[in-house]
Amino acid sequence: MSSFNERVYTLVRRIPRGKVLTYGRVAALLGVPRGARAVGWALHGAPEDVPWQRVISARGCISTRCPEHPPQLQRALLVAEGIRFKAEDSFALADFPAVLWQLSDEELADLP
Repeated sequence: MSSFNERVYTLVRRIPRGKVLTYGRVAALLGVPRGARAVGWALHGAPEDVPWQRVISARGCISTRCPEHPPQLQRALLVAEGIRFKAEDSFALADFPAVLWQLSDEELADLP
């Protein structure tokens, strides 16, 4: 397993319940500003203790397509955490900006 994947897992484990980050934001926080796709690949093979469902597209939508992490499962896991979805688009978050995790300066300084 690459150290990039481990860093992705470490960061995603820190996302609080009921909050999300985008693939691109995870990559940028890890110093790989164009690494959104690599974050997706890392999460595809994530250990069970990594809350992969808390990482979404930059448009505020569920974008997973793999059989191991189907969009319906991601939606159900996020709903269980209190995240709401738009009525007209069942895979788009209703309060996208409000549920984005805003890291404190202390949390930023302690990134993997």
